Amino acid sequence: MTLADPIVHHPLSYTIGPLTFTGFGVAVLMAFVVAQLIGQRELTRRGFDPEPVSDMIFAAVIGGLLGAKLYYVVVLGNWDALFTRGGFVFWGGLIGGMLAVMLVIWRKKIPMLRIFDVGAPAVAAAYAVGRTGCWAVGDDYGKPWPGGFLSVQFPEGAPPSTVGIMSRDFGVQFPPGMSPTTVVGVYPTQLIEVALGLIMFGILWRLRDHKHAEGWLFGVYCVLAGFERFLVEFLRAKDDRFLVGGLSTAQLIAIVFMVAGFVWIWWRRDVTARKPGIYASGTARPAPLSS
Repeated sequence: MTLADPIVHHPLSYTIGPLTFTGFGVAVLMAFVVAQLIGQRELTRRGFDPEPVSDMIFAAVIGGLLGAKLYYVVVLGNWDALFTRGGFVFWGGLIGGMLAVMLVIWRKKIPMLRIFDVGAPAVAAAYAVGRTGCWAVGDDYGKPWPGGFLSVQFPEGAPPSTVGIMSRDFGVQFPPGMSPTTVVGVYPTQLIEVALGLIMFGILWRLRDHKHAEGWLFGVYCVLAGFERFLVEFLRAKDDRFLVGGLSTAQLIAIVFMVAGFVWIWWRRDVTARKPGIYASGTARPAPLSS
């Protein structure tokens, strides 16, 4: 095998007794574990009680998975995927998770902007970990890339990357005469998103000791997440392109997130009497961070 040959992907799953564990399930679990650890660490470092984070993570699990599935089924019209393992959309998960967490924050009377600020790097890290699950099951892959450097074939993907399925589900045009069962090499967009998610986390982690008002870091996250999603969508196999510029639904949402993020950054740029900083009253600011 050479670098020009496509990588043939097989789903990751293993069985212990009557239970079957998939790479997607493990990745989602680890994503929320990582988010909880980072969120609790940051709240503690800033001088606040980290205990409510566990309730928020539980709410995020329910709201995130429900929102991701409903977006794929209802908004994109994939009703046959309602009870399948695949078919989860990032923006639906993010919005659903945020709404569920906001409900917990409201019930517990915690300053919402404090959690938004702490949650920015936590969500970015969770996103990077969670995307490994999409790779593990062969979901959310990219456009055909036959002969491309490190292109990947998903013969057992969700769905398989065959000529017939990609023509039917994603509107991809193939040369006449190709067999519908031919497995096509595609862009491994899942791994690209893992890499970009780690970059987002690295940027937000470096900025977590910022001197702006609480909530400012969430604006930075919105800009980075929107930009990342906008770029990746050009490579993903999609069937929801708009006539205006050929953009997808996800890209239009990404633009809204970026614009909202810039506005948010401007709104939370200064600490004032009504816009407190990120540290609890009476908590000494830590020494400058080295990482």
